[in-house]
Amino acid sequence: MMASSSESPNRNGEDKTISSRQTEVNKKLKYISLAILVIQNASLILSIRYVRTLPGDHFFTTSAVVMAEVLKVLTCLVIILIQKRGNVKNFAILLYDSIVVQYSDTLKLAVPSLIYTLQNNLQYVAISNLPAATFQVTYQLKILTTALFSVLMLRKSLSKVQWISLVLLFAGVAIVQVEQEGGKQKEALTGANQSYAKGLVSVVVSCLSSGFAGVYFEKILKGSSASVWMRNVQLGIFGTLLGLLGLWWNDGAAIAEKGFLFGYTPMVWGVIFNQAFGGLLVAVVVKYADNILKGFATSFSIIVSTITSVYLFGFHVDLIFTLGAGLVIGAVYMYSLPKPNNSTSSTNTSLSGHNKGGDSELDAFLPNPKTPGKKKGN
Repeated sequence: MMASSSESPNRNGEDKTISSRQTEVNKKLKYISLAILVIQNASLILSIRYVRTLPGDHFFTTSAVVMAEVLKVLTCLVIILIQKRGNVKNFAILLYDSIVVQYSDTLKLAVPSLIYTLQNNLQYVAISNLPAATFQVTYQLKILTTALFSVLMLRKSLSKVQWISLVLLFAGVAIVQVEQEGGKQKEALTGANQSYAKGLVSVVVSCLSSGFAGVYFEKILKGSSASVWMRNVQLGIFGTLLGLLGLWWNDGAAIAEKGFLFGYTPMVWGVIFNQAFGGLLVAVVVKYADNILKGFATSFSIIVSTITSVYLFGFHVDLIFTLGAGLVIGAVYMYSLPKPNNSTSSTNTSLSGHNKGGDSELDAFLPNPKTPGKKKGN
């Protein structure tokens, strides 16, 4: 009895120590997640803007979209193979059943895939014609479109704070656009073919397509037992085919003459890898983060993009732009706050490509760091 009583305090002390260490690890993972989200959000826009404004021949954006889709599909296939513990037979059976046998289910992905392919191409057009900071601020309209489509298609309800944040978001973007149209803050253009109007139309259409496709994809995921990785494979197959069709339609003759990889530099490859793996990386990171952290990361990435644009592209920030951007940053953070009833459901789907998926979709591939490990029998 004496030994048993002496072991009990020690065991309690060990449990507290393990719990404390796990809490500390989770805290560090959240900060790491924040850094990754900020870097991914800001670096993609800035790197695309940089490579598209360099002097000389530019790569074909349609080929970059196709290449990103191919890399994304290959990555998801590798993840699925890992989940099957390297069993190629089971892996092949799963693919055949999910893609061929259940062809009607696969065909449902054709619609969002078409829209995502259009969106990815429009992003290149928009970033090529808009200052990086202006694009980053304006592109947050996707939160507004996603919320509206969620209410209409999924019958989701928004809190008063979220509705107020959407109004502030629209007001902030409007202020930035009015200020930009006035011509006072336009980034020094390095290319004669850049068109502000073309870039603005592209980003608005991209936001609309992002909102609809994200909500549509979420609806499909909720009505299916397929994993998010398999869904991304299905999307990627359609995306590659549709991307090749767009490539042939828009740049077919030029690519036949110059080659698919014309203009590809290490920086261009970096952009493609960022676009291909960025969304999947964010999906993994969110496992260790939460919705508030995502909102904070998006807001912080706008600040990073703006500051970097000042040094890289000669972008000038004045009081009006700061006011508009500030409203957008505040709105993004407000929208990510939990509802008063502590509901954690979010209408903010697919922020960077078609990689929507909750924690349940990742449980088969990732450990859950939010729950401290416990030994059975304790």
